[in-house]
Amino acid sequence: MAQKTEQYINAYLDRIRGLLDSLDTKAVEKAISVIEAAYHNGNFVYIMGNGGSASTASHMANDFLKFIHKEPGKHLKTLSLTDSLPFLTAISNDEGYEKVFASQLKIFLKKNDVVIAISASGNSPNVVNALQYAKDNGAKTIGFVGFDGGKVKDMVDVCIHAKTPKGWYGPVEDIHLILNHVISGYFNERFK
Repeated sequence: MAQKTEQYINAYLDRIRGLLDSLDTKAVEKAISVIEAAYHNGNFVYIMGNGGSASTASHMANDFLKFIHKEPGKHLKTLSLTDSLPFLTAISNDEGYEKVFASQLKIFLKKNDVVIAISASGNSPNVVNALQYAKDNGAKTIGFVGFDGGKVKDMVDVCIHAKTPKGWYGPVEDIHLILNHVISGYFNERFK
């Protein structure tokens, strides 16, 4: 039993190492550039995802609010579209779950704002619909995807792709959370 446990742990960690080594760091740099432009220009950043990606969206919004500020009183205006449970359930009930993120963007989004989509499959209808709305209304878009990238990969301006076999949700979500810390940590160091 102990040997099987150790094998599983080592295999899982090897997957993470392999994914980290295969990341396109230029795409991460481009995402940082888009986020920094939003900060300097006073644009909002909206972040969305489902399931584990919803919690990453909340975590990312927290870290961006906390760490992306240089001048006193000036922070990166960030909102996780996953955080208003009453609104999410109201839209799901009245209009359908596929509209929960686009409906929020219709209220808040302005041209040149940034919309970040986090989706392991890249095919979640609510994420795809919101990205289409964002693109149609002049927003910059960033995707954090896994597997083959799905529809999101080809929709966004910047795609950060953790290429994995289908079903590797845990490793994809791990990479997306690490990338959140890379990006927010970069700004925390740079803006000191």
